[in-house]
Amino acid sequence: MGAALAVDLPPIAAPVVEDQALIDATLAGRPEEFGELVMRYERAVYNLALRTLRDRSEAEDAAQEAFFKAYRGLNTFRPGAKFSTWIFTICYRSCCDRLAKRRRLSGDELPDRADPSAGPEALAERDDEAYRLRSAIDALPQKYRTVVTLYHLQGKQYEEIATVLNLPLGTVKTHLLRAKEQIRKALTI
Repeated sequence: MGAALAVDLPPIAAPVVEDQALIDATLAGRPEEFGELVMRYERAVYNLALRTLRDRSEAEDAAQEAFFKAYRGLNTFRPGAKFSTWIFTICYRSCCDRLAKRRRLSGDELPDRADPSAGPEALAERDDEAYRLRSAIDALPQKYRTVVTLYHLQGKQYEEIATVLNLPLGTVKTHLLRAKEQIRKALTI
């Protein structure tokens, strides 16, 4: 008999479990399955909260609160819907509640910029494009910053953003267009 040929085959990847299967398993009494959903979306949810709230500690709390609310209300999740849209909606609403509470406690509106001292001069001094882009996004009003975060950083489509933010589709497109114009202006200074 001839010698068997050794063939290097790539390792077989474990099958990816769909979000709905994890939800069904959680609802069937295996709460540890929800942990996989948290692992899949925790970074994206935290980033949305951070871009919205501009405070790391509050963003961590808002993200944790969003997952807690999602877990408690998992039985209300519509089969066939996207879990990512649902968790982003919960997170965004939690952030809006926190912002409203901040406004009530401070007695006035929040500033349009996270760091009022970082003006065009500070941006011009820095030649790091990534830093300049982050600064330009952070300088956007919250409604534009959130749309940019969901569209460009999270890769969501217009329809999904409209659902998450509870806005008409045309408003989402307008916010994104105006945000891009403001970012373009900030980067050309």
